[in-house]
Amino acid sequence: MNPAVLTNVFHIYLWVMIGIAVIVFVALYFVDAGYGMFTSNKWGKAINNKLAWFLMEFPIFAAMLVIWLLSPHRFDTVPLVFLLIFEIHYFQRSIVFPWIMKGKNSKMPLGIMFMGIAFNILNAMMQGYWIFFESYNCNYSFNGLSYSDTAWLCSPQFIVGVLIFAAGFYINLRSDYIIRHLRKSDEDTGHYLPSGFMFEYVTSANYFGELLEWLGFAILTWSMSGLVFFIWTFANLVPRANSLYKRYRSEFPEEVERKRLKRVFPFIY
Repeated sequence: MNPAVLTNVFHIYLWVMIGIAVIVFVALYFVDAGYGMFTSNKWGKAINNKLAWFLMEFPIFAAMLVIWLLSPHRFDTVPLVFLLIFEIHYFQRSIVFPWIMKGKNSKMPLGIMFMGIAFNILNAMMQGYWIFFESYNCNYSFNGLSYSDTAWLCSPQFIVGVLIFAAGFYINLRSDYIIRHLRKSDEDTGHYLPSGFMFEYVTSANYFGELLEWLGFAILTWSMSGLVFFIWTFANLVPRANSLYKRYRSEFPEEVERKRLKRVFPFIY
């Protein structure tokens, strides 16, 4: 197919994804996604939470590797660095995170899992195709630099983006550690208000970290596809953080009020 036609199709795809993200953002303020604290049988039969997380997150890790292998630019330094940064998150999220969670009786509905799989595959198409194919097809460059130029790794947008991504990754990991250790054993399925670190400012510090990660990734790649992923992350996690905040406020009203906790953005929301 003509590269110009592919470029047009790809950009239509990105705009469609933005449109769907807006719908999801609005919908999630009225419907709680049925996993974790809000697990519900209305989303279908539930399976073991650890297995569901692995099956949901591993496809994007694998799909990005497949796209990389299929690309004639797979050994260009800049795209390879982008891939490694992206895969660091999803290695932790699919290979490590599911198996260290506590709560062996926790479950996730199949409906939620399959929706997660679908988005992850679509997202791999967005990020992988842009990085390894489309950016070359359309001769993309920013401030005179393209992904084929290793000088990109010394550019302001890359340095700032990596710092934001790294900060978000650290916040996400440490917040997950705090949440994981709220439960005393695998048999414990109770809910607790996290405290310490960024949880002194927001009730969903782990989401704040993940938002920073993908904001950083959008900046370091300086790509429309990266921006679309950040928009999707925002559309999914901010309403979720609002639902969690309301639950925490109903269960732990005195502590939430005393700390003046926000939902996901410290001092803001």
